[in-house]
Amino acid sequence: MPTLTQPQIGVGLRHPHYEAALAAPHGVDFVEFHAENLFAQSDLQQQFIQDVAARWDVSIHGTAFGLGSVSPPTTQALQALTELVNATQPILVSEHVCFNRAMLHGKLYHGGDLYPIPYNNTSLDVLCQHIDIVQHQLQRPILLENLSAYLDDIEHEYTESEFLTSMVQRTGCGLLLDLNNILINEYNQNSVSPLNNAMTFIRNLPNNAIQEIHLAGFTPNKVNGKYVDDHAQPVYDECWQLYAQTLAYTGVLPTLIEWDNHLPDWSVLQAQAEQARKIALAHRQTADTLASTDESY
Repeated sequence: MPTLTQPQIGVGLRHPHYEAALAAPHGVDFVEFHAENLFAQSDLQQQFIQDVAARWDVSIHGTAFGLGSVSPPTTQALQALTELVNATQPILVSEHVCFNRAMLHGKLYHGGDLYPIPYNNTSLDVLCQHIDIVQHQLQRPILLENLSAYLDDIEHEYTESEFLTSMVQRTGCGLLLDLNNILINEYNQNSVSPLNNAMTFIRNLPNNAIQEIHLAGFTPNKVNGKYVDDHAQPVYDECWQLYAQTLAYTGVLPTLIEWDNHLPDWSVLQAQAEQARKIALAHRQTADTLASTDESY
């Protein structure tokens, strides 16, 4: 049975919210930074990092390493990430199961996005090699996030859950479970039971490997026939439902509210974090009640 802990609820801290967040830090247990936004060194940035770390725990979330790319992470990027981790002492470090870099005509190009990889042995070997490089550099395990994918013609040898499980077993990394990504994939596949299918996918993952959950919303308008994970809306009802059901499988985990576009006031993010906390506390209360009932027999 998963170990029950107090909920740790965080939000993605984006630049427009810096002043408001520092002035009103309550209701949030940790904040997430996109790693690449803090790679540049400056006295002002170092002071900001110190101010944030004095108020919250920090999570570092990479968006540019593309560990599924054939080319390994560069020495410069690894060193920048190491310095950032040393400066912030984050509770979590994460990246995505994706590729974003490729050699074309002898030049390395970065696509600037998160592109899906085929779930086959070749991709698994490359991904695991690069995870090992990062974990060795940081001297700590990292988490890998499942992707919302918009391509229908990729030939896979494994299901996504089989691929992620093998990745975990081979590298010792953990999983960052993005519930909105799972549901968007179901919506884009025109699933008749997206919530049930999402939970089936989650139950096929090793629950002890899942160490963080992301919650987000998306704009309900299709782009080229697909819903897009744009993090531009509040967390929606079905995502909240999936969160409650997921906690029954994983236990209480650090949970982050993601909102990256059309940013609301900081108070809105605090309210979203409070909603996540209520669900997590309700799960814990139910689990504690069941445990007490079992012990009485």
